[in-house]
Amino acid sequence: MSDSADPSSDTRLEALRRGEKLPNLIAETASGFAVFGDHQKLPGYCLLIHRAEVEHLDDLGETERIRFLYELSLLGQAVRTALRDDRQFRRVNYEVLGNTWPHLHGHVHARYEWEPDDYKFLPVWRYPDLHGAEHAAGTRHEELKERIALELRALLTGGL
Repeated sequence: MSDSADPSSDTRLEALRRGEKLPNLIAETASGFAVFGDHQKLPGYCLLIHRAEVEHLDDLGETERIRFLYELSLLGQAVRTALRDDRQFRRVNYEVLGNTWPHLHGHVHARYEWEPDDYKFLPVWRYPDLHGAEHAAGTRHEELKERIALELRALLTGGL
């Protein structure tokens, strides 16, 4: 799923709420759904999408807000652990935006040493070709997606 005004984002969220196992679903969490991003220019891009009809983080009560942010951090930890053997992996960035899809969700971006210097230290959204067809998630990303899913499931069993 992507952070876009594309109506398919809402359609896919409704499918997840109905319990459909969409191909990009990594894990269902207490607060929502961890999904592998539609684009993988920076391999390991994931989102945590809140299950309730909320637009803003502060629409949630304190306990729900803490749970969502905690689970977002677990998703980032899962990405980081899944990429631990990639010597070019540098760090994980987190964002909660909602500018184009007004539904509460958080982004987890893996960042790499191989990124061009012009973009390496900027927000991911500055890349001009981030959503290019050549970066679409596909079978070449399945192993990474499965490693992230395995790591996240292990972390979630520890629970908050």
